[in-house]
Amino acid sequence: MTTEYRALIQAPAPEPGTVDRVKNGTQLIKIAAVWLLIFLLGVAASIVTIAVVNTKDFGPEKTVARYLDALKAGDGGTARGLLNAKIPGANAAALDGKALAQSQKDVKELSIAPSVPTDENTERVTVSYTVTDVPLSTDFVLQKGPKHWLFFDSWEMVPVTLPVINASVVNANQSSINGVEANMPDGKNSFAVFYPGNYELEYRSPLFAAPPVTRTVTGSTEAVSPVSLATGPTSDLLAQVDGTIRKYLDACAKQAVLMPTGCPLNAATNNRVLSSVAWSIVEYPAITITPFGGQWIMAPLKFKAQVAFKEQDLFTGQVSPVKQTSDFSFTTKLTITANNVLVTPVLDF
Repeated sequence: MTTEYRALIQAPAPEPGTVDRVKNGTQLIKIAAVWLLIFLLGVAASIVTIAVVNTKDFGPEKTVARYLDALKAGDGGTARGLLNAKIPGANAAALDGKALAQSQKDVKELSIAPSVPTDENTERVTVSYTVTDVPLSTDFVLQKGPKHWLFFDSWEMVPVTLPVINASVVNANQSSINGVEANMPDGKNSFAVFYPGNYELEYRSPLFAAPPVTRTVTGSTEAVSPVSLATGPTSDLLAQVDGTIRKYLDACAKQAVLMPTGCPLNAATNNRVLSSVAWSIVEYPAITITPFGGQWIMAPLKFKAQVAFKEQDLFTGQVSPVKQTSDFSFTTKLTITANNVLVTPVLDF
């Protein structure tokens, strides 16, 4: 009984290699689990990386940033492509190069806010900045484009038409916008511009100039106030004409007669003149040149002159000195060719 009982409860011996196979299977499961975990972590990391890259390098803010960089660099071609801009029938002098880059000089403290969804396919990006210390902002609306490399988003500006600045200039056929010369047929033109930007228009020549006028443009739908360049004579022209008039009057004053020839001076007496006549200009005229009817005219010139001489009364024979100051005036004709001006006195007597 003892021997049989022992035989019944004794476990059979395992086959050779069974234990090793069990251990190997367990290790394989652990290895597979580790690799599965690594794979899942890799997938998660990839998803996070794609999301981060999409936001940082392919988000709507990045498109706006590239557009603003193009403006600053004066790269009008890139800016137009990123903005999806239609150019109206207007002068393009400010759409590239120096004039475009100059438009960004006063745009300071620029910041791009995170995009905000406006509907399923579009988002709005707001850019805040200052121009001459005035806080301003511009909204850009972007829509989703095709994917890059299957995973990465692309964002495109919703197409817009560029705004324009309408300008006119008095008695001139040229002006400049941000330092770039532009033609002004019949004294008028319209300039297409990018935004945001600051644009200065002016007219300047050696003889005539218009003070600069600035317009800040913040968006495509903004109504930009027209620019009217009020041209007037330069200080050099006024000095030149003033010198010519003074020289003319001084020459008149040198004529020792009561009525100098070709001059607006005259004096009269009913008595006999016993001495030479001496004229002197007491007050020279102020020079004022204004536009009229497409021409430049000079306002009537008013001045004061003194005449001095001795006279003898024809009835009493008494000799007495005369010193008399009177007001005089005359007009002139201006003839302007290129950078030269000719002043011709016009006498009414």
